[in-house]
Amino acid sequence: MFTRMWAALVEFFNDVRSELKKISYPSRSETIGSTTVVIILVLIVSLFLRLADIVISLLIVKIL
Repeated sequence: MFTRMWAALVEFFNDVRSELKKISYPSRSETIGSTTVVIILVLIVSLFLRLADIVISLLIVKIL
């Protein structure tokens, strides 16, 4: 029983090692470009939500 568990564990780690070799990491420029896009989109969405909050708040004040 122990040898079967050991063999399964060794096979698992061999599979993990082979899968890790298939990973392709982005280059530095791709990472910087993607990060820049994410930061810009976060700023745009946050500004939109802030403006929507202001407009809705003004409408609620005028209604009440």
